[in-house]
Amino acid sequence: MKPDDGLPQRQVKDRSQAYGGARDAPEIKIAFEDNRLASVVAGQYDQNLAHLERRLGVLANANGNHIVIRGTSEAAEQARRVLQSLYERARAGEIVSIGDVDGAIAESARQGSLFPPADEAQQRSTFEQIATRKRGAVRARNAAQDAYLRLLRRCELVFAEGPAGTGKTWLAVGHAVSLLEQGVVERLVLSRPAVEAGERLGFLPGDMREKVDPYLRPVYDALYDFMEARHVERGLSTGVIEIAPLAFMRGRTLTNAAILLDEAQNCTSMQMKMFLTRLGEGSRMIVTGDPSQIDLPPGQVSGLVEAVRILDGVEGIGRITFKEADVVRHELVRRIVKAYDEVGRGI
Repeated sequence: MKPDDGLPQRQVKDRSQAYGGARDAPEIKIAFEDNRLASVVAGQYDQNLAHLERRLGVLANANGNHIVIRGTSEAAEQARRVLQSLYERARAGEIVSIGDVDGAIAESARQGSLFPPADEAQQRSTFEQIATRKRGAVRARNAAQDAYLRLLRRCELVFAEGPAGTGKTWLAVGHAVSLLEQGVVERLVLSRPAVEAGERLGFLPGDMREKVDPYLRPVYDALYDFMEARHVERGLSTGVIEIAPLAFMRGRTLTNAAILLDEAQNCTSMQMKMFLTRLGEGSRMIVTGDPSQIDLPPGQVSGLVEAVRILDGVEGIGRITFKEADVVRHELVRRIVKAYDEVGRGI
């Protein structure tokens, strides 16, 4: 499990230089009780440890259930807290991925702060989480996702804006599934504007579900992440899970439902107003979108942009804006979004 095993000598040398001479720094040793769980923490080919090294500027070498951390005292201590947190997750049966390493780093930064945040709700040392039967507990990976989950618990209508890869839709679907499994709502209604087809879905072959499948594929992917495939198919056949194109929402009142509108930046002003007024008793509504990816015709105002402006400050409505730094999909995605933002363009 040693990161240096099998690496060319030049790569080992460059790695040592990359961490500012961390090999000569004081070391912290961690011994985990379970060898198998220690391997889960380290990741396949120690990829989690390698990611931890890059993020915190330390060196972390694993040997069985022992991990030796070298770096500045502050960075090494933070790395120790991260690894301890990841071990507890593994012991609870949770998946430990590179994204979870990022989340643990964000949590550890909060735990190690000498000056606690002024916001009382932010003083908790751990992030919020959601849980479904298939996926188990899923914890927020950064402060923005933590705030998002808290808004979803507290508000009946939540707007989530931000770039690709921040978890807007994925967490919204997970929250909706958890509400369904807990009996808080009786059904899920998933919608998305079909801009490419001009909302004239009757020209596409197949039934309603087959017509909108290409546009709702990201929502489907998230749904299958949080629910067993047989439960998704049963829900679709019984109407517990409904896939509804935005054009077909007019005239309805949705009660006791968790309602998600994805890619809302491509709604017109009239479509957004129509959708928001579908909210019925006992329902929760989540609207997600990226204002930098508007595909409407030139000159057409985005319903999402207009709605968050008009509804700003209205009681019972929550809003969260994700930034480039909140991207959790892949390290390169964060860099890509940042690069586009720097030249005044969205991704």
